[in-house]
Amino acid sequence: MKSAVETLDPTKVKLTVEVTYDELKPSIDHAYQHIAEQVTVPGFRKGKVPPRIIDQRVGRPAVIEHAVNEGLSGFYAEAVRENKLRPMGQPAVEVTQVPGLVPAAAGEEGELHFTAEVEVRPEITLPELDGLSVTVDDVEVSDEDVAARLDALRERFGSLVGVDRPAESGDFVVIDLTATIDGEQIDQVSGTSYQIGSGNMLEGLDEALVGLSSGETTTFETELAGGDRKGEKALVSVTATGVKERQLPEVDDEFAQLASEFDTIDELKADLREQAGRIKASNQAVQARDLLVEKLTAEVEIPVPAGVVEAEVHRHLESEGRLEDDEHRAEVTEQAQTALRNQILLDTLAEQLDIKVSQSELLDYLVSASRQYGMDPNTFITTLDQQGQIPAMVAEVARSKALAVALRRVAVVDGSGAAVDLSEFIGTDEEDAAADQADAAAEAAVAADPATDVSSVAFGEDSADEKA
Repeated sequence: MKSAVETLDPTKVKLTVEVTYDELKPSIDHAYQHIAEQVTVPGFRKGKVPPRIIDQRVGRPAVIEHAVNEGLSGFYAEAVRENKLRPMGQPAVEVTQVPGLVPAAAGEEGELHFTAEVEVRPEITLPELDGLSVTVDDVEVSDEDVAARLDALRERFGSLVGVDRPAESGDFVVIDLTATIDGEQIDQVSGTSYQIGSGNMLEGLDEALVGLSSGETTTFETELAGGDRKGEKALVSVTATGVKERQLPEVDDEFAQLASEFDTIDELKADLREQAGRIKASNQAVQARDLLVEKLTAEVEIPVPAGVVEAEVHRHLESEGRLEDDEHRAEVTEQAQTALRNQILLDTLAEQLDIKVSQSELLDYLVSASRQYGMDPNTFITTLDQQGQIPAMVAEVARSKALAVALRRVAVVDGSGAAVDLSEFIGTDEEDAAADQADAAAEAAVAADPATDVSSVAFGEDSADEKA
């Protein structure tokens, strides 16, 4: 098979492929076999109809069409591999020459020629990582940080007490709501408890409730957030039927014993300070990752395939029922371009760093993802496999791993210029090497005993707690 590539623009190529008759013949033979099983010809059993009879009854062109349709995807995939292309969308294929439409002497049947235009990942050159540095925030735990965590803990053990005063921000108010449009009541809610300041109901509700006492009513205009009239302006009447404030427990040893395993409030505060420090250290790793992506993106021009972006935007807007919303389309387009640009960057980075995804890394990722969806790991993985999504999961793990490995190559410092150790969050090269050795040993065990299934070991009885 011959193939040639013409670059149309940085994100699109045109493949020209020529397939010899001999290369297409297995597909032609299979087409005859498949058609023979479908047609009924007097005097012949199904599946035993000779090709010459099929040519008479069905027609040689139908056989060739069947063969071309069957073999085209394989020939396209082979051409993509040979030319080391990285398609990012579906190809637009045009068959320009079809062989063997009429009987001919051996060697004179002709060839299958087709072209395929497809958007591909652009070639980009990343800067050397060793010369890069990112500056992250210092890990400084203030008394205010500890106080905030302590207050959050106190709120979990607080109690709501009715008060005889106008409602204030943070109070819990029991409310009745009625929404009308042009005098027509379209919605009503009664006896709902709402915390002023949470902002999780209607825009303008917080302002309307502040200063409202139990038994009082006020009205305000707002845009409906749900229902059949979502997005329309409505007049809302709200009545406060009760006002409650949250009373927090005293900060003392008794509270420490109630809310934790510690005997004294000082011990509890020390633990909260340590928790805050761990969270801020974790945030440093996230910040370093984001800053590295931002720095690399700023230093490299990354064109994005317009067709891939448009397809994603259409899918997104269609799922929301907002295909005609031009303003939202512009927002989603920008988001899709950014996401695709980052994907291209990270895929290139993974190749540059020669990132390999081990079976254990993939399994860890899939088990974690299954928990997020509340699914059994085996069921989740089987579903992904049936949908052909496993390669996409491998690519996602590779991108994440590429960022972690890249962060080991760059200088990460805090505001004072001191080096920041992120190994707790991004691992080390030594840990990766040990994991690779473990995977190699597991693969060797499977090769030595084909009955051994690494995935079944990973999800066997010993991992019952993991499933839970």
